[in-house]
Amino acid sequence: MAPSFDWWGKDAHRGTSVIVKMENPNWSISEISSPDDDDEDYGVGGGGQGEFAGGGARKGGRGKNAKQITWVLLLKAHRAAGCLTSLASAAVGLASAVRRRVASGRTDSDAASSPPEESPVLRTRFYSCIKVFLWLSLLLLGFEVAAYAKGWHLGAAELQRLVLLPSSFGVRGLFESRYSDWVRIRVEYIAPPLQFLADACVILFLIQSADRLILCLGCFWIRYKNIKPVPKQAIESESKDLESGGEDFLMVLVQIPMCNEKEVYQQSIAAVCNLDWPRSNILVQVLDDSDDATTQALIKEEVEKWQQNGAHILYRHRVIRQGYKAGNLKSAMNCSYVKDYEFVAIFDADFQPAPDFLKRTIPHFKNNEELGLVQARWSFVNKDENLLTRLQNINLCFHFEVEQQRTTVEDMDIAVRAHLKGWKFIFLNDVECQCELPESYEAYRKQQHRWHSGPMQLFRLCLPDIIRSKIGFWKKSNLIFLFFLLRKLILPFYSFTLFCIILPMTMFVPEAELPAWIVCYIPATMSFLNILPAPRSFPFIVPYLLFENTMSVTKFNAMISGLFQLGSAYEWVDTKKSGRSSEGDLYSLVEKEPQQQRGASAPDLEAVVELEPQPKKSKKKHNRIYRKELALAFLLLTASARSLLSAQGIHFYFLLFQGISFLLVGLDLIGEQIE
Repeated sequence: MAPSFDWWGKDAHRGTSVIVKMENPNWSISEISSPDDDDEDYGVGGGGQGEFAGGGARKGGRGKNAKQITWVLLLKAHRAAGCLTSLASAAVGLASAVRRRVASGRTDSDAASSPPEESPVLRTRFYSCIKVFLWLSLLLLGFEVAAYAKGWHLGAAELQRLVLLPSSFGVRGLFESRYSDWVRIRVEYIAPPLQFLADACVILFLIQSADRLILCLGCFWIRYKNIKPVPKQAIESESKDLESGGEDFLMVLVQIPMCNEKEVYQQSIAAVCNLDWPRSNILVQVLDDSDDATTQALIKEEVEKWQQNGAHILYRHRVIRQGYKAGNLKSAMNCSYVKDYEFVAIFDADFQPAPDFLKRTIPHFKNNEELGLVQARWSFVNKDENLLTRLQNINLCFHFEVEQQRTTVEDMDIAVRAHLKGWKFIFLNDVECQCELPESYEAYRKQQHRWHSGPMQLFRLCLPDIIRSKIGFWKKSNLIFLFFLLRKLILPFYSFTLFCIILPMTMFVPEAELPAWIVCYIPATMSFLNILPAPRSFPFIVPYLLFENTMSVTKFNAMISGLFQLGSAYEWVDTKKSGRSSEGDLYSLVEKEPQQQRGASAPDLEAVVELEPQPKKSKKKHNRIYRKELALAFLLLTASARSLLSAQGIHFYFLLFQGISFLLVGLDLIGEQIE
């Protein structure tokens, strides 16, 4: 029977019968009119939200409303029970994942999973130091618990008296004597240097926080004044014929460096071949360093498809990967035909430029002889894939919105060398290029190790050149002290040292103190500033704060490795992509109208699937246990238990949640979960 839509205009309704559907937690109440009830109608929709409609007061309304409210309360109770059931199921699933992870026994010490850029000797020594701290903290926790059980609740005054006159506390037995000696040692020998180190880290923390605040204020000023680079002469795409070319369409060489990029090569090649630029004025170089024969064949076939359909594209493969990606790009520039092109556009294998990318970037070079480089902003196709990608999105949104507006570009080596030669750069915050975020913690960890080891290598190699360069004193100071020392060296140093080592130690050496505003208020304020460029991510502000401190272990290790050239510091490790958007992008290209592709063919998905015989067996992906993170988790949880004896509320909660964060990361439960 079709529903009536004029019920609100009737006065003869006598009431409402309620049908309750209880099959799942997403319950709903349907409303059926009856002549036996009162005039006013009351309807309730799914999710517990009530909707009221209808006329004025009526007789018997209270009784009916009471009955319906009872149903609503019962249904809300049912929904709450469903939420509890979901939480219980999630807890069971989490426990099952932990059990499987531990049972598998796969750790980051396995030869197959150890990143070649990380020295085994350094990794072992670093892990051994953390284990020493862990066992020492467990021993001290037992010592302090025993003392607390004896009623020794010692404040600063009592500790001073205990150091001077231990007999005044009735110290007679062996345990009492040993505890008195421990208190004396920590007051006289441990607390002073620990407090000095804590104060030094606090000063560095405040300096770095002030730098970040100034950057944010500068970004707000730029947004308020709407300051952005404007080309002196833009390309009017509507009035120009692409195929006829013209003086606006300069000669552009596009380079796509690749290495075993089986998941993403199709989308990047397709995106570049669909750039709105005359084909006679653009050449695409696909620079393949793959060592897998099947991947080489797939990429070469893809290039040949686009060649047959008129795209000006070449395939180039190197047998020896000398210099890795930088060497690949440099080798391609030695080709004789390169001299015919005025500009070079470089895209990583997972990047997908918009068709108007060149039209929005090339005009900035016109009549600007000092401009050496234009960079676009990244956007991410998989930012909502899991918690790890959401947290990365927060970090990178802040980087591009705040830091990139006032610092050198992302390709740091060429940026620093070009800056020393006097070239200028432009960052276009409103021009976006899609790319992919690492979805597994293992891939993200390797990427961050490379990103934080590289700047230290560059700083060590370029420092003499920076000092001898002819740029101004203030530019030299900004490059050395702000860019390299403060943001690349000091930040990972104090993040790890202050929050992962000093803070837990102050729980066992209470004579050295860290104020609550250092532990809670300033980090929360900095996290709030970081999350402003991505306001939709505000619910993740607490996980973001904890995760950044968790990643300080990897960043500190990488910084030390790059600064002192420990291990295979020059080994290049590609960030593994999942190709999450590849298939959808390819089908969208197939669905485009022919004139939008300008006669280019879309890649054949079925042909790619048929070409699957792999002579080289692919490695299986696994979730692993990360020992350093796990050891630090137990260290922080032990320190949080000790903080309870001192009734330090903020310190306890920070250490507890930070320990849980390390535990989740150590068990590889934050990113992609592989069944």
